[in-house]
Amino acid sequence: MKKLLAGLLFVLTLAACAGGSSASVVGTWSLVSYGPADELVSAAPDVETSIEFNDQGEVAGNVGCNGFGGEYEVDGETLAFGPIMSTLMFCEGPVGEQETVTLNVLQESTSFELDGDTLTITSADGSAILVLARK
Repeated sequence: MKKLLAGLLFVLTLAACAGGSSASVVGTWSLVSYGPADELVSAAPDVETSIEFNDQGEVAGNVGCNGFGGEYEVDGETLAFGPIMSTLMFCEGPVGEQETVTLNVLQESTSFELDGDTLTITSADGSAILVLARK
């Protein structure tokens, strides 16, 4: 009986430590808004956006024009990005602007805050943020 209880306790402990996807950046996100914190701009309407963080430390996505990808690492409340590579189609207007801001934020080390299904990423210099919603 002691072995059974010990085994059950071990399994419950592992489940509690594993956490759920809501406590992790891993998953697929859509862009909600971007820009300076005091002047956020809504993502371009009718444009499908997607940013995916996988559990192997890779990020990939498209915020309306070009596909992009690279590596990331989480350390506490910091997201450190490796070089982000992107296709090079010319993008103008609101889609081009949201792509430029997004790719500029996903450089070097950024801070982030995860609140339920909302992920907020702040650029290294604090000048811009991305607000993402879990898909």
